[in-house]
Amino acid sequence: MKLTKQLHACVRLEKDGRTLVVDPGAFSEQDAAAGADAILVTHEHPDHFDEGRLRAALEANPAAGLWTLASVAERLSAAFPGRVHTVGHGDAFTAAGFDVQVHGELHAVIHPDIPRITNVGFLLDGSVFHPGDALTVPGVPVDTLMLPVHAPWNKLSEVIDYIREVAPRRSIDVHDALLSDLARPVYDRQIGALGGAEHLRLAPGEQA
Repeated sequence: MKLTKQLHACVRLEKDGRTLVVDPGAFSEQDAAAGADAILVTHEHPDHFDEGRLRAALEANPAAGLWTLASVAERLSAAFPGRVHTVGHGDAFTAAGFDVQVHGELHAVIHPDIPRITNVGFLLDGSVFHPGDALTVPGVPVDTLMLPVHAPWNKLSEVIDYIREVAPRRSIDVHDALLSDLARPVYDRQIGALGGAEHLRLAPGEQA
């Protein structure tokens, strides 16, 4: 499996000549979903879900499919019959040759006055876990945790405790578009020292 970090929350995974992309949203590259055989979307917020980019990717590859929760699926299912799949917590399926398990139900709390929306995380090949916008603990061993390092809904102590609870071999930062270059060394140092796992921060386009 080859993992490529894209801008913000987007990750591209390749295996056996097939490509799976998670969360190609509006903060990601314009072509983040291009060439994907399967696309997974964790929730409806625009930094994770860009309808125009998904439509373009699905139109460009008639064999491509989308797996996501109901709030996203209902926006695209009519245009791509049989290719948009609604999933939720506890589901398991195969997409682009990857075994996928779905974990989680709700977006993290941004503020008590803001209603919580649905959010799901995806465990890929029992190895890589992308939680979307939540600190979901999948309850199974995880090799690589895609770590939402900076968001309006989290703080550094929660991020560190999340790594400790999931206990992966390594964590790789995602959800980082709003984190300034000045702050990155501070986050790197604290997460690396306290998280209890190898910590990687990849530039867009870098692979691990």
